[in-house]
Amino acid sequence: MTRENHPTHGAHEAAQAGDAPGSRTAERAAPTAERVARTAGTALVTGAGSGIGRAVALTLADAGWTVVLAGRRRASLEQTAQLAGGAATRCVPADVTDPAAVTALFDSVREHEGRLDLLFNNAGTFGPAVPLADLSFEDWRAVVDVNLHGAFLCAQAAFRLMKDQQPRGGRIINNGSISAHTPRPGSIAYTATKHAMTGLTKSLSLDGRAHDVACGQIDIGNAATEMTAAMSQGVPQADGNRAPEPTMNADDVARTVLHMASLPLEANVQFATVLATKMPYIGRG
Repeated sequence: MTRENHPTHGAHEAAQAGDAPGSRTAERAAPTAERVARTAGTALVTGAGSGIGRAVALTLADAGWTVVLAGRRRASLEQTAQLAGGAATRCVPADVTDPAAVTALFDSVREHEGRLDLLFNNAGTFGPAVPLADLSFEDWRAVVDVNLHGAFLCAQAAFRLMKDQQPRGGRIINNGSISAHTPRPGSIAYTATKHAMTGLTKSLSLDGRAHDVACGQIDIGNAATEMTAAMSQGVPQADGNRAPEPTMNADDVARTVLHMASLPLEANVQFATVLATKMPYIGRG
């Protein structure tokens, strides 16, 4: 918890400085109850069984959040829960591409946790890295189903829950990608869905204003996970060559998500980009 959001620290500083109640300094130093209450709560993380999802879930749990772990494989979710070391977590196996499964997932949050303060909309897949001419419709559809349809279904269910709960509101953080800005060769399905994720984020932000539902997006480049293990061996570059690329620790991403999640609802990180410093992204690489 930061000094700004601490319920007593800022007020003590104001008193020490001799600021009169109602002064600008005192108002800035003494947070409202709403700001304090939103610093932690119940979070749902999709794709929580590995990679970025696991790192974010563990970081949130360590910061005092109650974390609902969602994903296809119960065994992987239970491993994440074990790594949380006794923190408040609950495993709910769910396929985000199945509307009925998503409805059941969020109904269980309403029933067991009573409310939802944060959705980290993270579940995703790369799909095969093949030339455009060789990509089958089935492979295209599989990526779209998870990355776009799944993200929409979870965001819609979270939105419905957040706007009706008391106190109302919450935050949705979508996992985008630097592919939403600069694609890789042979990534048309993944890149198209991540561009769509940006549109989803903007529309959610707009539609959420009236209901105190904030939405932001984190675009990630080369976090070291199971999905990016091949980068150390070499990945296709825009000039047709293959080259290894630097990666960063997934915990660095997780800390950024925690910061976004910890803001009061009157503040929002709309878009954040976190990437390995030396990866070929800016300029000519």
